[in-house]
Amino acid sequence: MSDPVLYSERGSSWWPVLWGPVFAGLGLVAEQVTLGPEHIAMWVLVGLGLAVAAAIWVYGRRRLLAVTLTPSELVLGRETVEVKRIAAVRDVGAPVGARVLGGSWTTPKGTGEIPLRLDDDTVVLAWAKDSEALVAELVKLVEKSEL
Repeated sequence: MSDPVLYSERGSSWWPVLWGPVFAGLGLVAEQVTLGPEHIAMWVLVGLGLAVAAAIWVYGRRRLLAVTLTPSELVLGRETVEVKRIAAVRDVGAPVGARVLGGSWTTPKGTGEIPLRLDDDTVVLAWAKDSEALVAELVKLVEKSEL
């Protein structure tokens, strides 16, 4: 039985996969309305190639930028932290060089930093696009576990 999800970010949606075929379709239409040879097979291959490249990019973003919080664990990208290990969420300063959760050197672009104090007194940086919502859910869980 899995825990209920309290907060979730997917990292990316799949709609960017359509960019390549749409641009290839526009190229094909432009070629059709102008005089000259038509390269239908080339445009189909270009559309498929761009779709495959975009699918790889989206898959990577969904894996590395996903955030999930359940009552038992916080998952940031490739890293999982048990909620019971989180000692404090509020009033935690982020020291220079604090380790970023998720396996990256820095917090992902477009996300807010959330300093967390763990039970071994180390400070790590969590992150989320909607950092206030994640902090609110984390505070509820950490305060509930302290009681």
